[in-house]
Amino acid sequence: MNSKKIIVAGIGPGAKNFITPAALEKISAAKFLVGGRRALAEFSTPNQETCAITKDLNAVINFVQEKILIDEVVVMASGDPGYYSILDLLRKNFEPAIIEVIPSISAMQLAFAKLALPWHNATLLSFHGRKPSAEDLKFAPEKILGMLTDNEFNSATISKILLENGWSENSKIAICARLSYPEEKIICTNLIDAANLEPVKNCILIVGKW
Repeated sequence: MNSKKIIVAGIGPGAKNFITPAALEKISAAKFLVGGRRALAEFSTPNQETCAITKDLNAVINFVQEKILIDEVVVMASGDPGYYSILDLLRKNFEPAIIEVIPSISAMQLAFAKLALPWHNATLLSFHGRKPSAEDLKFAPEKILGMLTDNEFNSATISKILLENGWSENSKIAICARLSYPEEKIICTNLIDAANLEPVKNCILIVGKW
């Protein structure tokens, strides 16, 4: 019986200083390393055999299935592996017992931290390649939304959707882009202005009363 592990290492929101020492140790020691092209360019070494995560997810699964028979496979996941990451795919293809997860800081966590805002009562949603239900988006007086975005569902389009779902034009919104990087930008405004500003893509949006 194979006893080798698949190590899913969270690499944080972007900047290298946000990665935990535990994740860095596993990444550095890996014989087989999987990750996005940018992560591999930053962290892989010439002596490691790598596989890039692309739209061809079957290739990733095949790589892990082959290499796990030889040694541990380390899979780098952006942000925290427990929050909209490749961990879902791995759990569908491998027994959870052989998966070890090293958690990290997600961009969502960092966005709330930048606002000095607790997030234990927030509703966390994703517009990244999907659309939340109207019930999740519906306005409530004390509701706080934290949202992942993509190119299509960006700061402008999501602001318009929220206005259509009962949020007022003056509802507060924080547009958090490129978090942890030198070019980090956080724009605090209201929904009606955000709907008419130049769209910010692939960012974190926090909306509500705080």
